[in-house]
Order: sequence, then structure tokens, then C-alpha cells
Amino acid sequence: MAKRALITGITGQDGAYLTELLLSKGYEVHGLLRRASLFNTDRIDHLYHDPHVGGTSLSLHYGDLTDGTALRRVLETVAPDEIYNLGAQSHVKVSFEVPEYTADVVALGTLRLLEALRDHVAHGGGPVRCDQAGSSEMFGSAPPPQNEGTPFQPRSPYAASKLAAHWYAVNYREAYGLFICNGILFNHESPRRGETFVSRKVTRAVGRIREGLQQKLFLGNLEARRDWGFAGDYVEAMWLMLQQEAPDDYVVATGQSRSVRELVEIAFAEAGLDWRRHVELDQRYVRPTEVDALEGDASKARE
Repeated sequence: MAKRALITGITGQDGAYLTELLLSKGYEVHGLLRRASLFNTDRIDHLYHDPHVGGTSLSLHYGDLTDGTALRRVLETVAPDEIYNLGAQSHVKVSFEVPEYTADVVALGTLRLLEALRDHVAHGGGPVRCDQAGSSEMFGSAPPPQNEGTPFQPRSPYAASKLAAHWYAVNYREAYGLFICNGILFNHESPRRGETFVSRKVTRAVGRIREGLQQKLFLGNLEARRDWGFAGDYVEAMWLMLQQEAPDDYVVATGQSRSVRELVEIAFAEAGLDWRRHVELDQRYVRPTEVDALEGDASKARE
């Protein structure tokens, strides 16, 4: 029988790439879908088929990481072999505006999922392997390069919430013998990235400026350095974590760091534009506490 996977955050960038990967490997994929008045499944519409027609290996279930009862119900219904917890309020700057909501979804949401998983396994649900998607933001002000042994120094409500989720995962692995991996994922981008994130904000603005649809791009800290990779590679790393003999924690990164300024320079130059004529600093996009430099050492994952 095909392996069965449950993905929270399936409608996001990573969820879409992971769904493609798992379907290509013959998985039966189930995703958690938040109720909304508008369709929010654009990234996976090309993979989804009406269940009335038949022949689909992708199913969606209404639920939310803030609703423990729904999580338990979906877990019992799906009975997955693997769980990928990608759901989150993932915008760092926004987490300063909605810290309580961020903590509820990212930290307590993970705890609710782990509790549901613990009960599911304890009551005969069979072995389940779980991947918790962590973030390089957890390292915060720790100097680069950062690896699995680097002390965490979070600098935002999002980072603190991801760190709580990380330690919940470690605790449930050690206390209950569950197969839970933490993927400490550095920045990963793609054309499917949300347009409020800096990579897509820049590339979208370049296109619009080139076509005369806007004149200015407003950004925050241009000197912040990040380790940027491709999301399609990072979801493969998530899958590989769960194929190992024993659960563990892994940094996933390229090992190369670039500044936002470099990203801007390259993107505008690609379109034949001088970025200095179009980019302006807006203090509204500067975080109250900044993370200056992230550069991952993924030697353990490579080995």
C-alpha cells in the first residue's frame, strides 16, 4: 500500500513543493486546509482533482493548528505514516504586530499536533514519523555560521514561537519515544513565495517598474544578510529526514550568505535598471529587533 502523509500548511510554498514530491513518490497525500471565504489553494490547484471524479491521491481536510479537536479528528481519519508540520504565521515582521496569534499558531499549534500524535500512537495508531519545520530565525543574534550546536538567541515573536515548537518536538521525542525530526530551515525561496516576503517583493517590483506600473520599491534593512536556497530542495531534505534510521535535528542551508542589498542589485541589473533610482528606505519595514546575519552550516545533513 502507498505511504500516507499529512501536511499542515499544504497551501503554502513548501506545502506545494512537498505535495509534488510526495505524489511523485507514490504517496497518498492529505492536507490541512483553513476555512476561508476565498479560495486559497492556488499553489496546489494543479495537483488537486475533484474527489467525485476519482483517481486522486490528494485529499484536503478542514482544520487549523489552533483547534486541537479538529487536529485529532483529522489524524484519526487519515492515519498517516508521516506528518509534515509546515503550518505557521510565518512572517517575521508581522509577528511583532500579532505576537499572541503567532504564538498560538506556531508554538501552541505544534504542541496541539504533538499531543494529538501522542494519543494517536498510544491508542494503536501505529508508528508515525513527524517533521517539525523550524527556522534559522531561531538563531537570531548568534554569530554565523550557525549549525545544530549553535545556541539559539531568537529576536522576534516568530522566532521565539518556532523555538518553543522546536523544544516541544525534542521533548516529545525523548519523553515518548516518538520519531520526530526538527528541520532548522534557512531562507528558501521560489516563484511560489508569498509576495510580502522580501525576495518576491523585490522581484515583483522589478517587473512592475520595468513595465511602468510603479516607480518606487520601499524596503527595510538592506544590510541584513541571509542564506537563501530553493524551496524545492528544502522539502526534499524534509522527506530525507524522515527516511533515516533514527530521528534527529538538521540544519538545512546553502552555506552562502548574501545581503538584501546584493539581492536588490542583482534583480534590478537583470532588468537593466539602476536600483538606486527606485529603492527607498521605509522605517515601517525595519524590525524592532533585527537579525543581522544568518549563514547555515549544513554539514550534518549532507553527511
